[in-house]
Amino acid sequence: MYNTFPPCTINHFYCAYPRGAPRRVVIILGIDPGFQVTGYGIVKKEGPKSYLIDCGYLKMSSSKTLSCRTGIFYDFFKNKIVDMCITDIALETPFLGKNAQNFLKLGYLRGILYLLADQHQLPLHEFSPTQVKSSLTGFGQASKEQVARVILRLFPQLQAPDKTDVTDAIAVTLCGLWKTNNSLLARLK
Repeated sequence: MYNTFPPCTINHFYCAYPRGAPRRVVIILGIDPGFQVTGYGIVKKEGPKSYLIDCGYLKMSSSKTLSCRTGIFYDFFKNKIVDMCITDIALETPFLGKNAQNFLKLGYLRGILYLLADQHQLPLHEFSPTQVKSSLTGFGQASKEQVARVILRLFPQLQAPDKTDVTDAIAVTLCGLWKTNNSLLARLK
């Protein structure tokens, strides 16, 4: 089961290009992986404007086997990559919390994303939770609710999702966008 939200065409993010420089369309898929709920966000950058074109979550039942859930995860994100013409993937890296078993299982999902990036020849950008929070809120130890508030201010047409995994994934997507902007600008110099 998955849930998507309507696209938001909001022009909140700008990138300064030198006059006459080529403008590349970048479509970034940001993912906050999880075995029960995986949030995702897709941002399209075209010229100086960026748009949140899709976001939502993939919910997988814990009653399904691990191999079944990894298959669902693979199929879902493969379809997103193909259907949305993704050019980059941004991923939040897990941290080793109290449960080492969960940390190891998240490695399976990360492996699938690495495989998809390789199969589709896409750059994969990784960000730690501290990097994501710091980039969005200015504070690396911000709560999920604080990150969600910033995302909802940046995209006022976006309805507050019932899962913070979605706003976390949009935050990861924006980190990927900002990184590709910096890389593109560095190549133009």
